[in-house]
Amino acid sequence: MNNQIHSMSDSIVQEINNLDNVSILELDKEEIINLFKANGILLFRGFDVDVDIFKEFTNLLSIDFINYAGGAFSRRVINGDETLLSVNDFKSEIKLHGEMYYQQNIPLMLWFFCANPPLEDGETTVCDGRQFFNEISSSTKELFSKKKLKFNVRISQEDWQKKYQTDDLNQLEEMCRKNNMHLTVNEDQSILLEYISPAIIPSRCGKYQVFINSLLPTKQLNPKILNFEDDSEIPEEVVSELNEIAEKITTEISWQKGDILMIDNTRILHGRRSFADDQRDIYIRLCSPAFSF
Repeated sequence: MNNQIHSMSDSIVQEINNLDNVSILELDKEEIINLFKANGILLFRGFDVDVDIFKEFTNLLSIDFINYAGGAFSRRVINGDETLLSVNDFKSEIKLHGEMYYQQNIPLMLWFFCANPPLEDGETTVCDGRQFFNEISSSTKELFSKKKLKFNVRISQEDWQKKYQTDDLNQLEEMCRKNNMHLTVNEDQSILLEYISPAIIPSRCGKYQVFINSLLPTKQLNPKILNFEDDSEIPEEVVSELNEIAEKITTEISWQKGDILMIDNTRILHGRRSFADDQRDIYIRLCSPAFSF
């Protein structure tokens, strides 16, 4: 597979191209795993892939697929499989983030599949959370070391039943307990959820610090629900600094039909540029790797 691998220019992304006209299912698993461990993000391009092959390929390398209960966005279930989902239901930009970092239990690995690319724009953005940490100013690093993030959101009864895919309060309470979320149930059966998380985490190997969280898209899309754990506001200059760093170190992936993207969700942040057409159709699977990393 060596002659099929190269880095996108000035990019963290390792691209694996189908130069030998082989099936993606025939690629060397150990070589993929080693590349993934080293880089955190792989792009498979030029392979003959449909939805069924995408599922078969991801099943070879992943376990513990989840169904996105508790997720922030509305997503379509594809072909009746609750572990195969559309990315979301709107077209605006989404700032760089780690997937589902507004709760304790995150998917360790993400897979994206381009069923149909947009006519233009709509690039997926990625960056390395290790590099992001290194770019942050000393004063902001110190601030995040002293103060964690707090998500505080009120959800109507109808909306939490849809979001958590249950109408059973006992099941909801159990999900919140497993995610270390504080749940308050109001008289009208609406709920208040509170979750505290760090903005910076140690890497899985313990050798690095990684800036990975849901701060930037939350401040972009729903700023009132996010403050520091002591309820003080996150300074605007800090958010501006983080957005400037994100733009400086972002890699854009312009989708081609059949592309597959493999992401380490403990290290690599991802997002999306806005787009205007109705052609873009990207699917996602949330899981854990079927190997140690």
